[in-house]
Amino acid sequence: MGEKFPFLPQAVNDTIWVAVGSPMGLIAGYLLIVNLWAFGLMWFDKRRAKQGGRRIRERTLFLSALLGGSLGAIAGMQVFRHKTQHWYFVWGMPLILLIQIGIAVCALRAA
Repeated sequence: MGEKFPFLPQAVNDTIWVAVGSPMGLIAGYLLIVNLWAFGLMWFDKRRAKQGGRRIRERTLFLSALLGGSLGAIAGMQVFRHKTQHWYFVWGMPLILLIQIGIAVCALRAA
């Protein structure tokens, strides 16, 4: 008996990605945006610190890292020499990055 829809991809396994394609492009785009955002927040907060203006809350900076922007936040800390005297930023941001890398490795192995 012939195939009904020969133009459709053959299902290799039962994952949804066979139908919609790989989500890696979307994930990479999201990570690029959130890391640029975290980097920009560090720049903006440093600028405000120098000018004496209203600052960005530390929990907002940590939230940007927790949402996937930890690499951008770390880069912003180093480039702008911002929050480098606070132990919870010096240790916290790299710890968040390591946890995120661990989650990514586990997710890729499971796929």
